[in-house]
Amino acid sequence: MPVILLFIFLAALQPVSAQTTDQRCFELRIYYCHPGKLNDLVQRFTNHTTRIFEKHGMTNIGYWLPINNADSALYYILAYPSRAARDSSWKAFGADPEWKQVAGQSEANGKIVAKVVSTFLAVSDVSPVIQPSVKSPERTFELRTYTCNPGKLPTLITRFRDHTLKLFEKHGMTNIAYWTTVEKDTTQPKLVYLLAHASEEAGKNSFKTFVADPAWISARDNSEKDGKIIEKLESVYMKPLPFSKLR
Repeated sequence: MPVILLFIFLAALQPVSAQTTDQRCFELRIYYCHPGKLNDLVQRFTNHTTRIFEKHGMTNIGYWLPINNADSALYYILAYPSRAARDSSWKAFGADPEWKQVAGQSEANGKIVAKVVSTFLAVSDVSPVIQPSVKSPERTFELRTYTCNPGKLPTLITRFRDHTLKLFEKHGMTNIAYWTTVEKDTTQPKLVYLLAHASEEAGKNSFKTFVADPAWISARDNSEKDGKIIEKLESVYMKPLPFSKLR
């Protein structure tokens, strides 16, 4: 057998490697509505906005409302081929006559969105493949954000890679996606990740058994021999909207 054919044959016998890190640009957007306007925003996304996003090259990843939603917020995540493509898509979206008409009609009785918070995200190499996923019965999602002590993000990522993801699954949690934030300056990125649970109660119970697991305690203690890793933890439990591609 010629050497080149032998090489191809042997390569084909090798197991497929783990996921190549997703190179897309992701964006977490949070819209805070004026009082009484959240339903108007949901209807606008349902009937128009997500379709117009796709028209302009944006990929709808997921849409959620927090379970405890005193701030009338809507959370969603989009993906783009690149940051430059993102900027181009939003420019085209904002100039689209259809969108202008939709926005004008939906805001005939007043502005809907009071504030927008945007966070750019890069996929962590520990993340599962990020793809549409719909389960029945409908799941509850949890968005968790970790702010690390200085210099500790690599240690946290290593702990997730070697231990945490597997232990989450062991305790009934579904790993959906893992990102690090893209900061504007030299600020250390944060870890942002998305889990799915059967319910909010199930999620909280899973974490109770997780933190009591001897395997987790050992992994945590070994990783923190040189100091605590996490400075701040933020958690939001959310229900998916009917049109979300993650439900």
